[in-house]
Amino acid sequence: MGEGQPIDPASMLATHFPRDLTDTVMSGESATVVLDIAGHGHWTVSIDSGVAELRSADGPRKPTCTIRTDADTLADVLIGRRSGVDAFLDGDLVTRGSLATVLQIGGAFAPDVELSTRPQSREVDAGGVRTAYLEAGRADAPPVVLLHGLGATNASMLPVLADLAEDHRVIAPDTPGFGASEAPCWTYTAHQLYSWLRAFLDAVDARGAVVVGNSLGGRLALELAMHDPEAVAKLVLLCPSPAFRRFRQLVPLVKLLPVDVARLPAAPVPRPVVMAGVKAMFADPSRVPQSWFDAAVDEFEIAMSSGAHRRAALSALFNIYTEEAFGDTGFWGRLPNLRTPALFLWGSEDRLVPASFARHVSEAMPTAESVVIPNCGHVPQLELPALTMQLVREFLSSGRTPNAQASTEYDLALG
Repeated sequence: MGEGQPIDPASMLATHFPRDLTDTVMSGESATVVLDIAGHGHWTVSIDSGVAELRSADGPRKPTCTIRTDADTLADVLIGRRSGVDAFLDGDLVTRGSLATVLQIGGAFAPDVELSTRPQSREVDAGGVRTAYLEAGRADAPPVVLLHGLGATNASMLPVLADLAEDHRVIAPDTPGFGASEAPCWTYTAHQLYSWLRAFLDAVDARGAVVVGNSLGGRLALELAMHDPEAVAKLVLLCPSPAFRRFRQLVPLVKLLPVDVARLPAAPVPRPVVMAGVKAMFADPSRVPQSWFDAAVDEFEIAMSSGAHRRAALSALFNIYTEEAFGDTGFWGRLPNLRTPALFLWGSEDRLVPASFARHVSEAMPTAESVVIPNCGHVPQLELPALTMQLVREFLSSGRTPNAQASTEYDLALG
């Protein structure tokens, strides 16, 4: 294909298929991927028994996923000039259906081309749990582990992965019970998830990593650092979900509720309701492309079609509310003992984890850096990715232990 010549998708696709995927996580999977190429029609890739083959233009009625893009972007991704993650984040590649499948197959193309932001999909046994994860960046770079929130997947951490993969080894697992990972019949307490995370770090050789967590992922990161401080170099906590300090009157009742009821067949939540719930996590949803919301709702609907994953989500939700808050074994009683350098980022308009928690964290950890981001919701890495990554990189590059004065200066600068 010469410089400046128009791209012929038919010829381009013919040179890339069939493709051997036996050495990838797709080796035992079956999937159909419809490629909707602007101005060039539809093409179907069928994956079965570790082989990806190009089929007729007439795709199935319900493909595993659909990828909409233009010929130039598709060519860049196929030859390794650009990662699918970068194209997705830039809005040049739109997905519907299983975003996890898109990410799983994305790293299988041009595997020998050095492109740090193209994640590889992998699986590992961590404490007896089949755990799916994305890995990007150089293998010998400092490790960073990304932990997503309740009801989300590692895809919610893609802006962080794409940024930090330039100079870090970035590892983003799907927490057990979510995404492509196994959903064991657990109670999903913070301690149980901590035990899994410790085993995961051992399995992927990432002890001593920087850990970045959003919401439930932030709570899990804190639990790891409180139990095993040697496992964590620094903490970046994006709107972490701490134990409830108030409104605990219903805790005894919630503890009695049978989470196994979530396994029973149930009518799916109407898509507009799910979409409204997702958008409610943002202070200004217009900052985020509608295609991202569509992808997030698709992932949620796929996960909630599994009884085991519904049970996991309900169990984790109940434990956030019922977790012991005070006393020697309570979250707030243990937090002052944390010595790991930590950056807390809060959204001023967060409806799930109010920014008022920043005051309680500062009282418990006066040496931690706590920043309230104005006009931001619960997922700053998606709503304000540039500002979020600026703050994260400033914290990671600093050799100092954060202090309260630095936090005040950041608040004034941002406000």
